[in-house]
Amino acid sequence: MSRWHIVPLAEVPQYQPQLMEWLWRAFGDEKSRDFFASVIESSVRGADFPQTFVALDGGLPVGTVGVWRCDLISRQDLFPWLAALYVDESARGSGLSAALQSYAEAWCHARGFADLYLYALCADYYERFGWRYIGDALDYPDVVVRLYHKALR
Repeated sequence: MSRWHIVPLAEVPQYQPQLMEWLWRAFGDEKSRDFFASVIESSVRGADFPQTFVALDGGLPVGTVGVWRCDLISRQDLFPWLAALYVDESARGSGLSAALQSYAEAWCHARGFADLYLYALCADYYERFGWRYIGDALDYPDVVVRLYHKALR
């Protein structure tokens, strides 16, 4: 049994400010705060996409992951995307990243999706969790990123 309880953010909306802060600080810049706020707000409202999930440990948030319609503007042909995976420093190295990925994968599989995609700047991390590198792509405006795929069936 997992030590974490992972739930949709819509079930624990009180953590909305914490997650928005994590995502903005980890992935954003001065212009993207409103974007992350809209992702979080959409998740709280119960939209199909984007979805945000929260890992709780003892009732406190320790990590998050999202499933988005699109996370890479240059590859809008791919859907859905695992996005915004973040583990609080207090929980790093504990296996929470794998648990969050598995939860998102199961959520997608239960909804009939056969594939899941993500992009990353780093190499040799997601491969450990069964992701397959399928080539490079371009993140806005001109950053080359690694594109990954995972078959869910």
